[in-house]
Amino acid sequence: MAIYTQEQAQAILKKVMALSKADECEANLNGSKSGNVRYARNSVSTAGEAHTTSLVVQSSFGKKVGTATINEFDDASLEKVVRRSEELAKLAPENPEYMGVLGPQKYIATSPYVAATAAITPDKRAEMVAQSISAAKAKNLTAAGYLQDSVGFQSMMNSKGLFAYNTDTGVDFSLTVRTPDGTGSGYVSRGFNDVNKLNTATASNIAVIKATGSKDAKALEPGKYTVILEPAAVAVMLENLFFNMDARSADEGRSFLSKAGGGNKLGQKLVDERVTIYSDPAHPELPTSPWAQDGQALNKVTWIDKGVVKQIPVSRFWAQQKKITPVPFPNSAIMQGGTQSLEDMIKGTQKGILVTRLWYIRSVDPQTLLLTGLTRDGTFYIENGKIKHAVKNFRFNESPIIMLNNLEALGKTERVVSGESSNNYLLPPLKIRDFTFSSLSDAV
Repeated sequence: MAIYTQEQAQAILKKVMALSKADECEANLNGSKSGNVRYARNSVSTAGEAHTTSLVVQSSFGKKVGTATINEFDDASLEKVVRRSEELAKLAPENPEYMGVLGPQKYIATSPYVAATAAITPDKRAEMVAQSISAAKAKNLTAAGYLQDSVGFQSMMNSKGLFAYNTDTGVDFSLTVRTPDGTGSGYVSRGFNDVNKLNTATASNIAVIKATGSKDAKALEPGKYTVILEPAAVAVMLENLFFNMDARSADEGRSFLSKAGGGNKLGQKLVDERVTIYSDPAHPELPTSPWAQDGQALNKVTWIDKGVVKQIPVSRFWAQQKKITPVPFPNSAIMQGGTQSLEDMIKGTQKGILVTRLWYIRSVDPQTLLLTGLTRDGTFYIENGKIKHAVKNFRFNESPIIMLNNLEALGKTERVVSGESSNNYLLPPLKIRDFTFSSLSDAV
């Protein structure tokens, strides 16, 4: 059985705590059930379902820490994993940054679990994929996609009395559609906690339209252009900003948040005043676990407010060094949007480029957050408020910090899946001036 109730998880974790002889003990019991269908050339290639459950026990003697993992939960196995973690701890060198386990925490209520998603069957997956394939076949196009759903639980207990438990569900869908000659390509991705919000036929039609429209792409000279980035393209740019917000790296001069002369940019204006980025584990459209990996409680936090850096994640160790309050790294990121639809943004553009997706993102300079990557799966030239024709793909060199300072307009926020990390965010499409395309790419 992969999914334990709170009572079942608590009972196992209490046994672990009773067995511990270490100065401190922490145990994480997690499990999941996931199903998937992968398809290519308009037919299913693989389908499966996986059940996993694991227990991770961490024991510490002073600052010497050892960890052991097991997936059997009878009494003998529980004692075995506890003893093993203690043996490893005694052999380990001291970790000077070990902070010890936390005491009990107060967690807000969140709702990342949806019963309908947990109840998805193989027949339901097959039906959803069939609708996607049918959308492509109807236009004589070729579809390749992936559908995955999951239900899981996470639980944690330590020797200081902390206990946390959470359940969640998710369904992610991604699709690439190609023309028969391989010259046109369209893409779409969707992700939700609630499967009832996912319509694979409607989503697939977006990729179908892009694939058909991206045939016979024309080359444009590289340079600086006004661009409209769809949310999938925004995600892979901004998640590099999210992942690199860290007080320690900023204070040590290794980050885009480092301040000349030392320290960080907390309280300083970083980007356009229309930019507000926050996290909220209880957000109805992007609910997540209310606790971080180390058990710290997560609450709503505004990271950038009207362009100003209001908060930076701070680890417990670094907070102790700086004598400040720790701020755990969030499980999600949300950017406030505007009122325009993507169509409205296109209509309001005299000349520009619509970018469906960015991929193969690589860091060029961490201190400016300069990134490079490629457009793909539908890049279009806009003229006089209309999409005029497809254009060949570009390589870009751009920083999300510069990008958010060259902001012209924000669209309506929507839930989006990053094609690079598979993380879910709430982000708007963005209209950006002077986006730098450095060279052309022959890839479709």
